Amino acid sequence: MPEPWPSHLDVTAVRFARPTANYEAVVEFYRDILGLPVLAQWRNHRGYDGVVFGLPSSQVQMELLQFGEPPRIPERDNENQLVLYLSGPEVLDGVCRRFADRGQEPVPPANPYWTDNGAVLFEDPDGWLVVLVPRPYA
Repeated sequence: MPEPWPSHLDVTAVRFARPTANYEAVVEFYRDILGLPVLAQWRNHRGYDGVVFGLPSSQVQMELLQFGEPPRIPERDNENQLVLYLSGPEVLDGVCRRFADRGQEPVPPANPYWTDNGAVLFEDPDGWLVVLVPRPYA
């Protein structure tokens, strides 16, 4: 049984952020191909370009930031992943069709756990992976 959330930590939303060196391409990838809702977006705010996506709502957020000349990101790693647990295989099929319609091909996972669980992975323009799992998290 999972531990209860600490009562002293009254969190109303969670956002994680990561850098990008391909701002326009990652916005297109997450907004147009994957279909995540954009909660906020800005350009050249004190040297930063940024976008905030809802996962799937405003209570859980992913922020992508581009900054510096030239923009830099950490080296690619197979474990840099956004894992989305979907409600079933039919939802996975629909999302995969969206990617295919945009010329995106799945990539093989490094971790066999994802293959064993029917997940499909796509690589974003920075080399980070989106893992689509065809079942709810349990």
